[in-house]
Amino acid sequence: MGNNISKDALKAINKKTGKTITEGAVKKLASTVKPSTMQNEAQLRQLIKQVSAMAKVPVSEDTVQDIVSAVKKSGLNPNSMESLMKMMMKK
Repeated sequence: MGNNISKDALKAINKKTGKTITEGAVKKLASTVKPSTMQNEAQLRQLIKQVSAMAKVPVSEDTVQDIVSAVKKSGLNPNSMESLMKMMMKK
């Protein structure tokens, strides 16, 4: 992901959630994500729940399952946190 989070992605997250999420909070969470996280369903579910808690936006189990399925089908580059964030924003 590099050290820079797209300011546009962060603004979009904050606008969509109506909450203020800092770049530091996103970086801290992103630092825990490894390429294997995207391949391991339990770890991916945990990540989704962490993002939900950080944004203070509840995510239903159906939505979690939809995101997990989309990540698996998409062949998403596991090193691209920004791509994952953009995909999750569409939900």
